[in-house]
Amino acid sequence: MPILLSNADARRLFLARQGLSAPPNRALGKAGLLDLIEAIGFVQVDSIATVERAHHHILFSRNQTYRREHLTALLEEDRALFEHWTHDASIIPTAFYRYWKHRFRREEATILERWRRWREPGFEAAFDQTLAGIVENGAVLSRDFKHEDHVSGGWWNWHPSKTALEYLWRTGRVAIARRDNFQKVYDLTERVIPRHHHEDEVDHDAFVDWCCSAALDRLGFATHGELAAFFALISPEEAKAWVAANRDRLVDLLVAPADGARPRASFAWAGFPETLGAIPEPPDRIRTLSPFDPLLRDRNRAERLFGFNYRIEIFVPEPKRQYGYYVFPLLEGDRMIGRIDMKAERKAGVLAVKRLWLEPGVRASAGRLAKLDAELARVARFSGLERVKYLDGWRS
Repeated sequence: MPILLSNADARRLFLARQGLSAPPNRALGKAGLLDLIEAIGFVQVDSIATVERAHHHILFSRNQTYRREHLTALLEEDRALFEHWTHDASIIPTAFYRYWKHRFRREEATILERWRRWREPGFEAAFDQTLAGIVENGAVLSRDFKHEDHVSGGWWNWHPSKTALEYLWRTGRVAIARRDNFQKVYDLTERVIPRHHHEDEVDHDAFVDWCCSAALDRLGFATHGELAAFFALISPEEAKAWVAANRDRLVDLLVAPADGARPRASFAWAGFPETLGAIPEPPDRIRTLSPFDPLLRDRNRAERLFGFNYRIEIFVPEPKRQYGYYVFPLLEGDRMIGRIDMKAERKAGVLAVKRLWLEPGVRASAGRLAKLDAELARVARFSGLERVKYLDGWRS
């Protein structure tokens, strides 16, 4: 008989597994930061810095004592983290590195076929030459390969050496040694990833088992499709086969959605819910989340659990945007209560708030607006800004 999981318990469980239920002002430190990233699973990297870059915002939203220099040290000195691909470019614990070797092999088998659709014939000729240059001369940036006659552009118009660097990175032959003004600095993998992480890759069954087990730990409950999507390392078919083969380790759940519709069949570890202990209540404060926050990465899951429809509109033409270019979701306790359009105006030293949208049924009470003001002040300080400025019409 499936266990019915209420919507409120499902939200709180997922928030706890994604690091959003711990006290946000508890001292974190470098070791605690590594523990947090391992608990979440990964942190997406994005270059947009409307207020802060995504990875910094994701970590700050979970703990306001987060320090950027700790992340840099873990990546570039301790090598306890590395950068690669999940569903997008991400910061990942190096303890997981051996499982990414399966991704490297898959990319090597498929990436050229995809790229040949938009690259000129013969672009692969730069691969060996680029790798040989790194072997001989050390770490490089893509800009080191600039040619006067090359016209820059998007991914479809990469310079051949940029294409080579991306291929070598995607297939694990080079790794990101550091960032220089956010540009990737590439070096040979053996110079970046510590030697003890270069053990042989696990076999396919153990790889799929780790992917599904690690995803379920971080989701709390999931469908097989959600298990596959978490790290984006395996297919839904592989996750479905894993569920079928591990029925003795799992229990069936029916997870109630936010809209009161039919509960969704999911799985959890055997012993649920007794093995959970008390599900913690998340802090009651309001928090701004990055558009790339892992809580919302699976948009469909987020909409079922929180009743919150969120789509980032950076690629939507301005006249067709419903909200704005880069709008931040708002979390209060265990509820998504709205979204806010804000931007760091660094020359003026202000966090400019352009517009606030609250969800239906959420009142703009004095207490709620005071909590929002406190959160925006925290974000401004973290971003090196002096004050918050509410623009005319921000609540209209």
